[in-house]
Amino acid sequence: MTSSHDSNAAPSLLGGAARRVSALLPPFPWDRLEPYKATASAHPDGIVDLSVGTPVDPVPQLIQDALAAASDSPGYPTVWGTPALRDALVGWVEGRLGARGIGHANVLPVMGSKELVALLPGQLGLGPGDRVAFPRLAYPTYEVGARLARADYVVYDDPTELDPEGLRLLWLNSPSNPTGRVLGVDELRRIVAWARRHGVLVVSDECYLELGWEAEPVSVLHPDVCGGSVDGLIAVHSLSKRSNLAGYRAAFVAGDASVLGELLELRKHSGFMVPAPVQAATIAALGDSAHVAVQRERYAARRAALREALTGYGFRIEHSEASLYLWATRDEPCWDTIAELAKHGILAAPGEFYGEAGANFVRVAFTATDDRVAAAVARLRA
Repeated sequence: MTSSHDSNAAPSLLGGAARRVSALLPPFPWDRLEPYKATASAHPDGIVDLSVGTPVDPVPQLIQDALAAASDSPGYPTVWGTPALRDALVGWVEGRLGARGIGHANVLPVMGSKELVALLPGQLGLGPGDRVAFPRLAYPTYEVGARLARADYVVYDDPTELDPEGLRLLWLNSPSNPTGRVLGVDELRRIVAWARRHGVLVVSDECYLELGWEAEPVSVLHPDVCGGSVDGLIAVHSLSKRSNLAGYRAAFVAGDASVLGELLELRKHSGFMVPAPVQAATIAALGDSAHVAVQRERYAARRAALREALTGYGFRIEHSEASLYLWATRDEPCWDTIAELAKHGILAAPGEFYGEAGANFVRVAFTATDDRVAAAVARLRA
């Protein structure tokens, strides 16, 4: 009898299947940063990690209280969420995004926006022969989602210049990660009209919508964009950035009821249930705007300080009118810039992670604490 731990045993079928799926994916990009992280960590005053846009400020107390109050939740939550959660989602989508005619069928909670992005093409039934489109500079998970579904993918500068044949899913991202670029109402309206003419589903990643600095982001669900109808449109929103809830995995989608209804049925069978305490926390977070304003002030101050220090060091900042990042370049290969910053104990994200067009840029997050941002500023000015 052969032991399952015998090194000479044939690979298990399960292991082979897992390897075949993972082979669809590119190498995990952040692993390439490890040597530079080690260099930055060796700085006498420690590392200033500006590579990942993860919140560092406290979760607002009213949200913590709501989570704690719902902690005695022994039963299974529902995939669609409680009626109170759906009421909160509908109220926020209409009140904050300006959407009209939204009901419970137009909203769906999800377990963080990243899982939704990665799994959406597959959950929509896309596969070989179908195409997914996303911006030339983009969040890498759009590509991951297409790869996992074994669908084809294409990047764009202007989506209306794409060949619509076989195009099933069009990702928009405004404000953009990584560039911070904001699409205006006229541009969004033109894209939505084109997509509707060709029967292409538009999914708009709007997770940074509350963080406009030099432009006012607008949702694809706003009547000025969609004409008052959300048909063929889905907006993706997250509480990670606006409310410091990255650790809660609180997010939701809103839009076309026929698409969300299909996702709801699939996700019920799969058990994609947002935990009940997180549902309660989401209700509290969406019902309060004061903590969002406080967090915006924190980020605005950090952004201003880092922007001045980077430009003083010889960087040029492009776009960056919204989001949590500065899209910066010294007109040199991004890995040279990463190495230079690491010598100062500062870690940024190489623009190459977001597409070949970012090869000479770095993405600098301003999500570090005030003291760490101050340390980075002092080092760049020295």
